[in-house]
Amino acid sequence: MNDARVEAQAPASPPPSSLPEVNRSVAVPRHGAVLRRFAAFLGPGYLVAVGYMDPGNWATALAGGSAFGYTLLSVALLSSLMAMLLQALCVRLGIATGQDLAQLCRSRFPRWASLPLWALAELAICATDLAELIGTAIALQLLFGIPLLYGVVLTALDAFLILWLQHRGVRWVEALVAGLILLILGCFVVQVALSDPEWGALLRGYLPSGSIVTDRRQLYLAMGILGATVMPHNLYLHTALVQSRAIAHDLPAKREAIRFASWDSSLALTVALVVNSAILITAAAVFHAGGQHEVAELQDAYRLLAPMLGSAAAASLFAVALLLSGINSTVTATLAGQVVMEGFLHIRLPPFIRRLITRGIAIIPAVAVTWAYGETGTAELLVLSQVVLSLQLPFAVVPLMLFVGSRRRMGPLAAPAWQMALGWASAALILALNAKLIWDFLAGPG
Repeated sequence: MNDARVEAQAPASPPPSSLPEVNRSVAVPRHGAVLRRFAAFLGPGYLVAVGYMDPGNWATALAGGSAFGYTLLSVALLSSLMAMLLQALCVRLGIATGQDLAQLCRSRFPRWASLPLWALAELAICATDLAELIGTAIALQLLFGIPLLYGVVLTALDAFLILWLQHRGVRWVEALVAGLILLILGCFVVQVALSDPEWGALLRGYLPSGSIVTDRRQLYLAMGILGATVMPHNLYLHTALVQSRAIAHDLPAKREAIRFASWDSSLALTVALVVNSAILITAAAVFHAGGQHEVAELQDAYRLLAPMLGSAAAASLFAVALLLSGINSTVTATLAGQVVMEGFLHIRLPPFIRRLITRGIAIIPAVAVTWAYGETGTAELLVLSQVVLSLQLPFAVVPLMLFVGSRRRMGPLAAPAWQMALGWASAALILALNAKLIWDFLAGPG
């Protein structure tokens, strides 16, 4: 689809703003110190970063670290760099157009294209919610002894948390999420210190290895890490969240807003990279080095940490961080669901109702697997949910690249050539890896 085709279907007037309860609700100073102006933009990046360290990330990082040591650290690094670029492009799109990615897809694409994009976005949100649901239920089991099946059902109650937070205002949501991220980070700093990794091998793990592509299991886990890191719904969400700042409409103000909001997301995603790396490093240093190469279940990791590290605190910190991660991810999944439904369908539902719908859909496979297999099926379901996200990713990245590079739509704020080149290269890499994964699946074992 070229720019002319995309622009030809522009609506006569812009649609209503996304997330109207928070749109332009945060004041932005035009003057004063740089740090003071930057502080006004801190927050949306952390809401987005939560999706990069949810329980689905834990499952893929644990499986990858225990099976292949530090090898897949390079995938975590590459995925995070791609995420920083794509989220910066989301910032640019939302601020320049005053619309989110879902709204633009609805208004610029024909219905035969926009409706499937909506369905795929909803599928990605349900896959994300599935991972959060299972992770939170496992944490409740580990910390309080609540049976897994009951924990899965109890997670539906987090809808009340969403309702309360959104009534308090977006700054309260951002503060809570950032605080929980810092607590998660603190838990894993202690975990890495206790695991005493081999630093030389760790640093070499950030260099790409050819075995990631040639080994089917490594590729599967690599795609899980990619899907758990660069999450489709975050692209929709970020384009809406940046509009919570009441920036002026002149070009200099928008340029400054793009710069500060991009700093915010890159800083937050750096924290997410540290957390994801710490999970994989702990798995590599404790389980892989200890001969435990098949640790994928979160429950197994919890039980093995204390005896292998000689510290009961390690297991407790693991479970606490997992619970915080599940609670945190709940917030952004609900917000993303609102953005997608409102933008694509122009249907507004109360956050409470929207949350119950998404969680209700996600509960079905979680209850089925838990009922049939108990704990043994949760790890594969978690990793599968992240691979599904990876397969959905091109359907969000390609529209983003089409819009953000359109000078007719973006004007002087269109993405520079270097960002476009890297963005399209990222899209091509994602498509190539997805194609390889599908080919391996169709070819069967071998």
